[in-house]
Amino acid sequence: MTGSEWFASAPGGLNRYFTDLFHALARNPEASVSAAAFGTAPELPGAKSWGPLGGSTARRARTAFLDRRALHPDTVLDRHFCLYGPPAVDRRGGLPLVVHFHGPWAAESRLTGQREIATRAKYLVERLRYLRADRFVVLSHYFRDVLSNDYGVRADRIEVIPPGVDLTRFTAAPPPSDTGSRTVLCVRRLERRMGIDNLLRCWPEVLAAHPTARLVIVGTGTAEPELRAQATPLGASVRFAGHIDDTELTALYESAALTVVPTVALEGFGLIALESLAAGRAPIVTDCGGLPDSVRGLDPSLIVPAGDAAALGARIVDALDGDLPGTAKCRAHAETFSWDVTAERHLTMYRDIRR
Repeated sequence: MTGSEWFASAPGGLNRYFTDLFHALARNPEASVSAAAFGTAPELPGAKSWGPLGGSTARRARTAFLDRRALHPDTVLDRHFCLYGPPAVDRRGGLPLVVHFHGPWAAESRLTGQREIATRAKYLVERLRYLRADRFVVLSHYFRDVLSNDYGVRADRIEVIPPGVDLTRFTAAPPPSDTGSRTVLCVRRLERRMGIDNLLRCWPEVLAAHPTARLVIVGTGTAEPELRAQATPLGASVRFAGHIDDTELTALYESAALTVVPTVALEGFGLIALESLAAGRAPIVTDCGGLPDSVRGLDPSLIVPAGDAAALGARIVDALDGDLPGTAKCRAHAETFSWDVTAERHLTMYRDIRR
């Protein structure tokens, strides 16, 4: 497996997925797995680091490209980020290649405001690195369609494998009994496509119905200055918590009444929604990309139209009034997303492409 960064060094959805999938494969007795990315690697056999974070993109790409340590003839190379990792060849020729499509790198960069020449270059890098792939893995049918329509990948080469959630990280305790000051939690990268501006836009409506409600926003990103400016009139009812570790995040889930995932574009699945469910907290999500897949089997009313601030606000008000699934139901739904099942589906795919 080759990734971008290990989660311990650079929190984020892709890095969480890469790290947790490695752990799940490593504990499967039928698998022999190694993995490399930048940052601090887990203290497990097969986990490797290409070096610390930082440095130029060109240097990092070259370092990862030249890493051939694990490429022996019966290797399957599973690439999780197009820019990093060696080519799928050894001295005998080509190796089976799996590409995890976590999202359209070029399109995501365009939404952050990058220049067209840069996003075009990223698209060409993606296409080049996808050329020899035997199989692609996506987390949802939405990203299957993006990969097929925007990158011309045939449907029979795409596997839809939903992610898992680490159930050991969270204890699904009941929410605080004090309903006088209830907390709504949003854990997202602070980027425009995450829809946090819509959440802030609807917050006055929430306060009108629940004046003591509090919104805690966890994360950092390029849109942070404008979001903080937007939140200024809302005063102490909104708090930006910045980057926090897993212990602090677990405590925030325990203190929250519910969570919100308000993405408006390019959401492959929404691992954070599964984490919320594992902690026993219902997430209100938008109908963006693969997000609805996380809650559709639990309560379809948790899904609201993407970009509709009024609908989002009304659903948060209803949730604070008590209209949301309870702790036990949320946890039971999270338990249907098992990393061990996800790892087994990957092993089946690896065996198939080695035949």
